Amino acid sequence: MLNSSEILARLAARRPNFSLERDLYCDEGVYQADIDNIFYKEWLFAVPTAELVKTGSYATMQVGAYPVLIVKGADGAIRAFHNVCRHRGQKLCQKDAGSAPKIVCPYHQWTYELDGRLIYAKDMHEGFEPAKFGLKPVACREVGGLVFVCLSDTPPDFAPMEAKLSQYLAPAGLMDAKVAYSSTIVENGNWKLVMENNRECYHCGGSHPSLCRTYSDSPTMTAMDGPDSAAPEILDHWKRCEAAGLPSRFTNDPKMQWRLARIPLLNNAESYTMSTKRAVSKLMGQMPFFDAGSLLFYHYPNTWNHFLADHAIVFRVLPLTPTTTQVTTKWLVPRDAVEGVDYDVEKLTEVWLATNDEDRRVVEENQKGILSPAYEPGPYSTVVEEGVIQFVDWYCDLMSDRLAPRPAMAAE
Repeated sequence: MLNSSEILARLAARRPNFSLERDLYCDEGVYQADIDNIFYKEWLFAVPTAELVKTGSYATMQVGAYPVLIVKGADGAIRAFHNVCRHRGQKLCQKDAGSAPKIVCPYHQWTYELDGRLIYAKDMHEGFEPAKFGLKPVACREVGGLVFVCLSDTPPDFAPMEAKLSQYLAPAGLMDAKVAYSSTIVENGNWKLVMENNRECYHCGGSHPSLCRTYSDSPTMTAMDGPDSAAPEILDHWKRCEAAGLPSRFTNDPKMQWRLARIPLLNNAESYTMSTKRAVSKLMGQMPFFDAGSLLFYHYPNTWNHFLADHAIVFRVLPLTPTTTQVTTKWLVPRDAVEGVDYDVEKLTEVWLATNDEDRRVVEENQKGILSPAYEPGPYSTVVEEGVIQFVDWYCDLMSDRLAPRPAMAAE
C-alpha cells in the first residue's frame, strides 16, 4: 500500500500525455488518498432537486466512510447532514430515497426535525440538553435544479460555478421536472477509469452503436478552447441557440474542473433515441425548439450530464473500493409529462442504458488489463483524447498539491 510520499513520487514521474501507472489505478493507499484529498474536500453532485419533491423527501449517498442524508425541510430548503444518530451512531435513513415527516432513528427513536434539530429523546436524564445533539450538518448547495454537497469544513468557493450553472440551466426548467427513471450500476474499475472513459469518444464508434446514431464521435465535437473557438458547425449552433435565449458557448473553470457547452446532435437529431426523434412530446422548461442539441456539463470528480430539449440525464460517480465504482443515472422529464402519453420509458432510456452497460464492460476490461504485470502507461491521442489528458492533468496537479509536505510552523 503506497504512502503519500510514494504516491507523490509516482505522480512526479508521470510522462506528460501518458496514462497513469498501474498502482495509481488499483492501490489501496492511492484509493484512500483519493478519498481523503478529493472526495472529502471537493463539491460532489448528489441528486437532482426533482428527486426531493415535497417536505420530508430525502435521499442518501455514501461517500467513502461517510453516510450522507439530503432532505427537504418544511421551509422548502434542501439541507444535508451526516446520516448518523447523535445517540449511539445508528444510521438514520437506510433507503436510497424516501419521505418522512420527521427523521426518526430506528434504534431508540430519537427524533429530529427536518432542519436537523433534536426534538425528542425519551427517558434521558435530568439536565440533558437536546439543543447540543442536533444532526451534524454537511455543506449543501442547490443550483439550477442540481444539489451538491461537500464534506469539508472549509468547502471550495462554489460561487463561480454557481453563477454560470444557474444561467445555463435556467431554460431547462429542472426545478419543474420529475425523475422518470433511475439506474444504479457498479463498474468493476477504478473511479478514474470511469471518468477517463467518459472524457473521450475515441471508443464510441466501436463500442456505442446506439449512442452514435445521434452523438458524433468526431474529435471536433468536443474540441473547444473558448467561447469563440470551436468547429464551424458548433459555432453556428451556438449562434442559433443564443438567438433563441439559450446560453450555449463554452465556459469553464480556469483549472478545467468544470465545463459547460452546448453541442448539436447528428443530422438534426432531436434526442438520444434510436429513432433520433424526441423521446418526450413536451419541451423542458423554456426550451424553444426540440433540436437544441445537448448542453454538456461535467464537474470533477463525480459527474457528467446531458441537458436536452425534451429531457435531461444526470450522472453521479462514487468510488466504492480501489477497483469498484458506483454509477447512478437519472432521467428527468417535465413534471406534467404523463408516462404512456407524453413519453415511453423504454424509448426514453434505451440508448443510455445500453451505453452505460457498454461503458461498464469497457472499464472492467480496461481494469483487468491494467492489473496485469505487463501493463505500462501508454500515450494518449492529442487529437481525440484531449479530454482525458485534461482530466488526468487536473487529478495529478490536485493530488500533488494536496499530498505535498507543508513547511512546519516556526516556533515563536
